[in-house]
Amino acid sequence: MASSFVVGDRFRAKVTQLLGETDSPLPQRLRGELREILEKPEPATLPFSTARKLKQHLQDQRHPFYLHELLEDSSLHLPEFVKPPKNPELVARLEKIKIKLANEEYSRITRNVNTQEKNQIGTLADFGRQVRSVKAIVLTVFNFLVTVVAAFACSYMGSQYLFTETAARVISAVIAASVVGLAELYVLVRTMEGELGEP
Repeated sequence: MASSFVVGDRFRAKVTQLLGETDSPLPQRLRGELREILEKPEPATLPFSTARKLKQHLQDQRHPFYLHELLEDSSLHLPEFVKPPKNPELVARLEKIKIKLANEEYSRITRNVNTQEKNQIGTLADFGRQVRSVKAIVLTVFNFLVTVVAAFACSYMGSQYLFTETAARVISAVIAASVVGLAELYVLVRTMEGELGEP
């Protein structure tokens, strides 16, 4: 955090002029502080406390210039940030935590990997599981198609009592088959989600 200004040439010139004035002399303590600042090699710094005293003196003596005019070519002095050293116990503890988390992540990723079956091509049990899953998918698709076709046929046949034109019967059958198909898809998706969500 800044606590002083780096003074410029304008400040040096005005303060030298102030130090030479005799009609409104500076207080002895402020005069000493300002002389000390002017005698410092570049870059000289003006503490905020001295700047406040100088501002108060300029206001009290009603000088024709203000402190901000003196500091026009000055800048804030920002001290260099010194990074505190790391606590070795904390660093060691953080390393242990990182290693533990990495091991947990590795275990989570590889929990489904069976190292004993790594080099085997496949067994009859694996083949049987694959056949069963394919069979279930084929049956599900076949069931979906039969349901939609049956809904279409039923709606087409049943709509003859409502409509005399074939176009109206076909449209009503398509609408009924679409509704049944969407409902069937909804149930199918929910079932698939349930199966995929199982551990």
